[in-house]
Amino acid sequence: MMDTSTLTISRAQTLFQTGELTGADLAEACLAVVEAKNPTLNAFSRVFDIRELDTRISNTRISNIPIAIKDLIDVAGIPSAAGSPKFFGQEPAAKDAFAVEKLKEAGALIIGKTNTHEIALGITGINPHTGPVRNPHDPDRITGGSSSGSAAAVAAGMALGALGTDTGGSIRIPAALCGVVGFKPTFGRVSMRGVLPLSWNLDHVGPIAKTVEDVAILYEVIAGYDPRDPNSVAQNVANVAQNTILRCAFAVGDYIEESEPGILAAAREAANVFRALGAEVVEVEIPRLREAAQANGAIVVADAAAFHRERLSEHPDWFGADVRERLEKGRAVISTEYALARRAQSELKRYFDLFFEQYDLLMLPTTAAVAAPIEGLDSAAYAPKLTRFTAPFNLTGLPALTVPCGRVDGLPVGLQIVGKAWDEAAVLQAGMAYERVANVPKV
Repeated sequence: MMDTSTLTISRAQTLFQTGELTGADLAEACLAVVEAKNPTLNAFSRVFDIRELDTRISNTRISNIPIAIKDLIDVAGIPSAAGSPKFFGQEPAAKDAFAVEKLKEAGALIIGKTNTHEIALGITGINPHTGPVRNPHDPDRITGGSSSGSAAAVAAGMALGALGTDTGGSIRIPAALCGVVGFKPTFGRVSMRGVLPLSWNLDHVGPIAKTVEDVAILYEVIAGYDPRDPNSVAQNVANVAQNTILRCAFAVGDYIEESEPGILAAAREAANVFRALGAEVVEVEIPRLREAAQANGAIVVADAAAFHRERLSEHPDWFGADVRERLEKGRAVISTEYALARRAQSELKRYFDLFFEQYDLLMLPTTAAVAAPIEGLDSAAYAPKLTRFTAPFNLTGLPALTVPCGRVDGLPVGLQIVGKAWDEAAVLQAGMAYERVANVPKV
């Protein structure tokens, strides 16, 4: 049976073209991995038999590629449970979400729905209703969240790519902890139509895959204007091609130094790789990162409490304890606090607009800690270690990529690369350049 643990989308397409692989072969191989590994890892909530779905579309880069979908994103005819089965999942979705529709049009095979932290309001992937999603590198540890199953499925070779959602880091965190690549495009670049909201003001859809090249392939398929999404913006999607990396900022200072030492060392080594590639890398303190993370956190819980207000009032006991606590915290946010957080959002967007007039890219660790053990984890205390570097770029809506940059005690860590609004191409180009020369273990 084919080994899918290291197979990439781009490599699969090459094998299709040479006749060494068929869509049916790949479907069979991925389903075999799901059967072998999912009982332990718990990545999928629902698996589809794609062996009979060979589309034979040959003119796209994702034809016949098995793609997993976070169970917050609608797939027509299938319930979306959002990790909260007492509230959701009883009725099948009437239509595909915009991003799923685009994948299907390009010939992708939807292999299943992946488990998520309940209603996406958490970063561990530990769900009292569906059980924890386990890290393929160490099943006793978390994957991170909330796109937990999507990252685990890709890292384990159950799917060659996946979709996740990201409101405070929920694509980038599990991708970093599972040793794969995750990408959050600019806010408004990928339609949220057909996705259960967590925060109307912060939610993003994006891809997870083994390589930056594969993430770029998926991104170019799902990006685009959707007139039925009020936050969708009509902007040209630039093709990702090789380009020169120019002036990069590398974040330093007390807020960054609170990371685990091994993570800081891996990030610094990654910065040296960029220097070797010819980039000018300047160490820069960014004093408003903490403020940005805090404002993002306030908006997330307040928006979530607003969206789930009736469910929270009528059946608070149907939520898991950690999610209910955060919803109650959001319900307690007063209008003045919310207004100040939204004002901070406006100011910080402008702050980073000016920042990226000086620099082409910003680099910093994706998370401040590696994947924690599941047993006995204090999620509330651990969460800030995972969101402190990702949440600021949900608040500002900037494109952000995580790419593996090493291991600490055998566990993967990620480098985050951030760019200016709508310049996804520069971020992905930089990620591909780094990936080509960095000596980093693959998955």
